[in-house]
Amino acid sequence: MAKVKGDIEINVERCKGCEVCIASCPFTVIAMTKEVNGKGYHYAIKVNDDCTGCMNCAIVCPDGVITVYRAKVTAE
Repeated sequence: MAKVKGDIEINVERCKGCEVCIASCPFTVIAMTKEVNGKGYHYAIKVNDDCTGCMNCAIVCPDGVITVYRAKVTAE
């Protein structure tokens, strides 16, 4: 049976640091940085590889800065 592996990409320059994506992630893949982007906001980053591609973070992001990728991984 194929398993789905996900990955996310965050546009850090457009992220306003609202943290809504962090609360929506069931696998704690996203966290906030202590650094700030060009607009002066703390931004979200990917902190582990546990993403399943559920898209919760991208759906709730009010600025649409998260892109989710999904790929089927076959068990060997």
